[in-house]
Amino acid sequence: MFNLDRIIIEFDKGLRTLLADAHSVRPHPDADVMESPLDENEKKHAAALMRVNHSGEICAQALYQGQALTAKDPVVQKKLQQAALEETEHLAWTAHRVQELGGHLSALNPLWYTGSLVMGAFAGMLGDKWNLGFLSETEQQVGRHLQSHLARLPVEDGKSRAIVEQMYTDEIGHSEMAMALGGAVLPKPAKMLMKINGKIMTSVAYMV
Repeated sequence: MFNLDRIIIEFDKGLRTLLADAHSVRPHPDADVMESPLDENEKKHAAALMRVNHSGEICAQALYQGQALTAKDPVVQKKLQQAALEETEHLAWTAHRVQELGGHLSALNPLWYTGSLVMGAFAGMLGDKWNLGFLSETEQQVGRHLQSHLARLPVEDGKSRAIVEQMYTDEIGHSEMAMALGGAVLPKPAKMLMKINGKIMTSVAYMV
């Protein structure tokens, strides 16, 4: 059974993720990168890609919270909560960059958050090895997605690139952490379903 206080805490985290401005303990990766001139189409495209990345971090927050809520091992719970704090920094970086580029955040973020929270909680109910395996595979797929963005961002947009590169480093670190804690390799059908789900989210968030 879930502790009522814990459920209230997680609900508060959700509201903060969706409504409050995220903060970063580390300096923003692009802090020392000069802004390069971009035309309007390049700005619009870069803002859309960074909006997708921001929505992805909304999903990551929800996944980690759901997984921590149902994880069995206190060590796993602690690691998931620590990783969620690092992902909060990604929220701050991407939101700030979208604003700089004159874009807007996805209107569907509450939907992404709710769906991901349910998925994370379900993964945790399957047991810690599958919970961690799900986390590792999620971060691997996010890493590939971020690499594709590096290829699609305007060459001159060094600020967005600096953010995406640091996010990639962090995501792969989370994946390796999950496997080191005993994560299981997911079956191919599960990986494919996750890939399809991710493709839907990224395509829609690019536009809305």
